[in-house]
Amino acid sequence: MTGRWIAAFTAAVGLGLLTLPVLPGLSLGHSSVLHGEVSAVAACDADAQPANLDFTLKDMNGEAVNLTSFRGKVILINFWATWCGPCKIEIPWFVDFQEQYADDGLVVLGVSMDDTPEQIVPFAEEYKVNYPMLVGREREDFQEAYGPLWGIPVTVLVDRDGKRCRTHMGIATREEFQRDLDELL
Repeated sequence: MTGRWIAAFTAAVGLGLLTLPVLPGLSLGHSSVLHGEVSAVAACDADAQPANLDFTLKDMNGEAVNLTSFRGKVILINFWATWCGPCKIEIPWFVDFQEQYADDGLVVLGVSMDDTPEQIVPFAEEYKVNYPMLVGREREDFQEAYGPLWGIPVTVLVDRDGKRCRTHMGIATREEFQRDLDELL
């Protein structure tokens, strides 16, 4: 019996560590690590692909939100859930960024992966969310368009030209997001 508890504990710790960045400043698409050096890249990665904005999702209030209406803006799409600890760390940063950069053309979109509108509304109120909270539950088509999503949080940054510039898998630092926004806005 003790062996099972040790195995379960080890698995839980391992899964928890998978949600953290491997190295400070390392997120998919933001920097490259070579021989221990971290170097910044241009505003968009060289292999940046067009983002599929041809989706309409319902927000937490049941209103339809058409992503094509955000063309020409910098879009930060955050895939999250109410139960996700790292998501609860990042969301206040996104609230600040939306407030600070809305006039510069930033649109933050939260896409809840598992939650119903009834779960999202009180969460959004508690965290004083000032951007659209979309219902991604049962929208595998949308998840696949921005995936693979092996876990959450996942944050995708789309530039004004509609290219998927960066993808942060797992929690990133506020400074990483700030650098991305400084480059894209």
